[in-house]
Amino acid sequence: MAVGLGALPRLHPVPGVRLGTAQAGFKAPGRRDLVVMALDEGSRCAAVFTSNAFCAAPVTVARDHLRVGQPRFLVINAGNANAGTGPQGIEAALRCCELAAEQGGCDRARVLPFSTGVIGEPLPLGPFRDGLPAALADLREDGWADAAAGIMTTDTLPKGASLQVPVGERTVTVTGIAKGSGMIRPDMATMLAFVATDCEVAPAALRRCLERAVAASFNRITVDGDMSTNDACVLAATGRGGPAVTADEGPDFEALCGAVTEVCRTLAQAIVRDGEGATKFITVDVHGGRTPEECRGVAYTVAHSPLVKTAFFAGDPNWGRILAAIGRAPVVGLDVSCVEIDLNGVCIVRAGARADDYREERGAAAMAGPEIELCIRLGRGRYRDYIWTCDLSYEYVRINAEYRS
Repeated sequence: MAVGLGALPRLHPVPGVRLGTAQAGFKAPGRRDLVVMALDEGSRCAAVFTSNAFCAAPVTVARDHLRVGQPRFLVINAGNANAGTGPQGIEAALRCCELAAEQGGCDRARVLPFSTGVIGEPLPLGPFRDGLPAALADLREDGWADAAAGIMTTDTLPKGASLQVPVGERTVTVTGIAKGSGMIRPDMATMLAFVATDCEVAPAALRRCLERAVAASFNRITVDGDMSTNDACVLAATGRGGPAVTADEGPDFEALCGAVTEVCRTLAQAIVRDGEGATKFITVDVHGGRTPEECRGVAYTVAHSPLVKTAFFAGDPNWGRILAAIGRAPVVGLDVSCVEIDLNGVCIVRAGARADDYREERGAAAMAGPEIELCIRLGRGRYRDYIWTCDLSYEYVRINAEYRS
């Protein structure tokens, strides 16, 4: 049911990055569910992780390992989140790293683990023992598409994006994959996302580039308002094909950051378009706030309203639900007489009430298509912010009611 989301585009190989997959048995038999990403020596990584207090064991271990040094391998399993598993989960994540390090010829701390799937189940080590040799033997530069499929859980389609752009006098490649469909309201990144470039980037510039890209992409999406325990986004720079970006400013940095942001934005929108049961892709664009945070607060309040989301699913222009959500948003002293609302260019609310020229059939026509832009003008300042979300359908309930059955 993915909205406007088709087959993967061409994913350009990134020199210095190889990916391998295996059918390890974490999920259903016969599907890829273990991915290894190998990075050449000299590569640098920056990462952001979930701020959920119940963060998964692999999140804790990956954070710790990144403090020690730069990784050689990223190991991702689908089907088991290794979250809510206590000390046993930490030991399992560390053992996963040990198994990969033994076969990859590096220290355990140079392996970053990532997991996605059911929360609260012990992580079995047998699939790592069986699957890692196959995944390592499968390592290749053109393994991005198989890896995108290998990290899926309830996703209906793999998600990837790739750009080649000029940075200085060289052409730089930026390629990324992501997974995510439900339990999406990141407060850092997304469910799981892995982006790489062959540009050489100084550590501070790499970190700044990732932060900017995440702020403009993954931190602007919500499917259901639930933050995952396992969210992670990694940006790797191998230095194999591009110029050195040594500072977090200047034309080379801006060119690279623009490409990384565009790849992340495409991946973030793909997650919403493939939201569990989604039939509509919705942009909530809020103008006229006193701060960007105020605008974003209004946008999220509207996007998280089950009444609003189900109205979008039904194609019902029940604008009173939108108005009510705006009224309870975290805005101090909102003058409702200044509020205006447009739905795909159709003005439905003006001066805080139904627009004189609004007709129900025009609102219904505006909501009939799969792509909807909801524009809200607060009339109290000069700032603007926006998010991307989707509707809430019968299928979302079915998927989550039957998730473990």
